[in-house]
Amino acid sequence: MIGAAERVGSGMGLSGEGATGRTIGVVVPSYNRAGLLPETLDAILGQTRPPDEVIVVDDGSADDTPAVLARYAPRVRAIRIDNSGDLVARNTGLRAAGSDLVAFCDSDDLWRPGFLAAMARLWQAEPRTLAAYGNFVIVREGVWGGEEKFAAAPPGFWDGLRALGEDIAVFDAPILPRVVGFQPFFQSCVVADRRFFLAIGGWDEGVSRLVGGDFATTLRLAEHAPFGIVREALVGIRKHGGNFSADVQKMNLGDALVLEHVLATRPSLAPHAALIRASIARRRGEALATAFARGDLASVRQIFALLPEEARGGAVGVKAAVAALPAPLGHALAKLLRAAGTATARKS
Repeated sequence: MIGAAERVGSGMGLSGEGATGRTIGVVVPSYNRAGLLPETLDAILGQTRPPDEVIVVDDGSADDTPAVLARYAPRVRAIRIDNSGDLVARNTGLRAAGSDLVAFCDSDDLWRPGFLAAMARLWQAEPRTLAAYGNFVIVREGVWGGEEKFAAAPPGFWDGLRALGEDIAVFDAPILPRVVGFQPFFQSCVVADRRFFLAIGGWDEGVSRLVGGDFATTLRLAEHAPFGIVREALVGIRKHGGNFSADVQKMNLGDALVLEHVLATRPSLAPHAALIRASIARRRGEALATAFARGDLASVRQIFALLPEEARGGAVGVKAAVAALPAPLGHALAKLLRAAGTATARKS
C-alpha cells in the first residue's frame, strides 16, 4: 500500500503553487449521449470556480457526439477511443490530464455551480487530502430531488469526520470497512489528487462492463486517507432510460461481483474478508427478494445458487422453493405470497 501522506500529500501540485493554487481538471467519459452531453458540459463550464481543463473521452460513440464536442472547442478537449467502457474512458482522461486535481462527471449528470469551489476549499483547508466525494440527489425530468444520498447512511457511518468548514470535512483514517457495507459515493461526485490516483492504479478496469463497476474504485480510494467529504448536495444524478443505476436488482448483483473481484485481487483486503463475504451474501439476498417481487423466478433460482449455505434459510429458502416448482404452480404460489406480504405491510 502506498504511504499516501509521504508520497503524494505534500500540498504541492504540478504547478508548484501549493494547495491554494492547485489546478483542477475535469474528465467526462461519454458514449452515445449527444442529447444529454451539452447540459452536462454547460454545468461544468459554468462553475463559479472554473475548471482549468475539461477533457471529454468519446468512448466510440455512434451518434452526434463528435459534432456536439466540436461546438465546445477549444474550451473542451475531445479524445476519441474505440468503445472500451466507462472505466477505460475515465483512465484515458486521467492519464491525459495535466491538472493537480482531477474531477470526474458522467456525461448525463449535473453539477451545481459551486461544486468545484467546494472541492477547492476542502483542499485548501486540508492540503494532504487524497480524494474527496460530494453528496448528491437524483434528478428526474429536470427536477432535482430533495432526498440527499448522505442522509441515507446507517448510524455511525459519519463518525470520526473532522470538520474543516461548514460543509467540508475529512476522515483521517481509511473508511473501507464502512464502504463495504454501505456505498453513498458516486463517480460523478469524486475529485482526486492526480498523482496519487495514478500511483494506485486509477479506475479499476478489472470490472469493466459490470453494472456499478465504479464501486471497485471507491473501495480502492477508501483504503487511503485523508478522505474528503463535501456534505452539501451539489451533484445531480440524472435518471433516464439509458442508464442502469435505477435497477436495484442489477446494482446489487453488480456490487456483489465487484466485491468478489476486489477480494480476489487485492491482498490488502484479506483482513476484511469475512465482512466482504457477508456483504456479498446480503446484496445477493436483496437481489433475490427483488427478483421474487417482480415474478422473475428464473432469476430467483440463479441467485439462490450463488448464496452460501448459511444464507439460504428463512424467507430466502421459501422463495427459492417456490421458484423451483413447475412454472404454473410456482408463479401462482409466488403471486399469493406477494399479495400476502403486501397485505401484511399495509397493516403494519
